[in-house]
Amino acid sequence: MTILGIDISKRDFHAALLHGDQTARKSFPNSAKGFEQLEKWLHHRKVDEVFACMEATGAYWYALAKFLFNGGHSVAVVNPRRIKAFAESELLRTKTDAVDAGLIARFAATQQLQLWKPLAPEIEELQGLYRHLEFLKDSRSQHIIREQTPDLPERVRRSAQTIIEQLDIQIDELERAIRDHIDRHPGLKSKQNLLTSIPGIGETSAAAILAEMPAIDEFRSAGAVAAYAGLSPLIRQSGSSVRGKSRLCKTGNGRLRKALYFPAIVGERYNPTLKAFAQRLRAAGKASMVIIGAMMRKLLVIAYGVLKSGKPFDPLLGALGA
Repeated sequence: MTILGIDISKRDFHAALLHGDQTARKSFPNSAKGFEQLEKWLHHRKVDEVFACMEATGAYWYALAKFLFNGGHSVAVVNPRRIKAFAESELLRTKTDAVDAGLIARFAATQQLQLWKPLAPEIEELQGLYRHLEFLKDSRSQHIIREQTPDLPERVRRSAQTIIEQLDIQIDELERAIRDHIDRHPGLKSKQNLLTSIPGIGETSAAAILAEMPAIDEFRSAGAVAAYAGLSPLIRQSGSSVRGKSRLCKTGNGRLRKALYFPAIVGERYNPTLKAFAQRLRAAGKASMVIIGAMMRKLLVIAYGVLKSGKPFDPLLGALGA
C-alpha cells in the first residue's frame, strides 16, 4: 500500500508519499483548502488510497485525520515519542518538517500500526466540553494563586477576583452542559451510571473517563487500559547493578491520570476494594505517592471491568479480585 507520512503543525503540514520506489514531498496549509489540495495532489499522482500516518500533536492533527478517514484512506495516529525513538534509531542529525514527514512515512512502512477512526459525534462533543471545563478550572486555580500573592496592588487583586467570579459562572454552566449532554444520549447515560456505581467516581470523573477513554470497554485487557493512561509501572533493572525504583511510566493520556487522582484518594475512604488494596501496599512499606498511583490504576481497571461486563460495581467481587 502507498504510505503517506505527515508532519503537521498549526499552520501547515508536510507530506511525504512513498509510492513504489519513489518518494514525493509537498507542503499544504493546515485547513480545509489544504486538505482539498492534498486530495488533488494524490489524484494527480494516480493514488486513490493511502495509509496515512501522523503524530498526535496537540489538536492540530484531528481535522486532517478525519478528512482522510472520510475519504476512504487508512489512518494511523501515533505517539510522538515513537517517532522520536525511530529517528534516534536511524541516527538522524537533520530535523526539518520535510525530513520529519519522510521519517514518519518510513516508520509507518516498517511498523504494524493500529488503525485510527474518528470519535462518535456525541463523544467528540463531550470531549470538547470536558477539556474546556478543565482549561477553565486550571485558569481559575492560577488566578486564585495570583489573587493571594502578597503585596499585590489592590487594583490587580480586584481584577483577579472579578475574573475568578466570571470563571465560576462559566464552570457552572459547562458542568450543567455536560450533565445535559450525557442525559440526552442513552448510551453515555448508561455508561455514566455504571461508572458512578464505583465508590470514588462521581459525575465529573465519569465524564472524564467517557471523554478521554471513550472505547475503554473495547480494550483487550486491563493492562492495555492502564498503559493507555500511562499508569503502568516503569521498572528500571539491569543485571546486578541497576536497581532503580519503580514508578509510573506516564507515557499516556495525562488528562485521564489527572482526572483519576482525587477519585483514588476519595476511593480509599469509601471503596472497600481500594481500601484493602492500599492497606496491603502500606504494610509492604510503599511510599504514599506510589500507593496513590497504584490506586489510580486499580480504579481505572475497575472502571474497565464494569463497562466491559455492563454490570454495576459489586463490592464483594471487587474485594475478591483486588
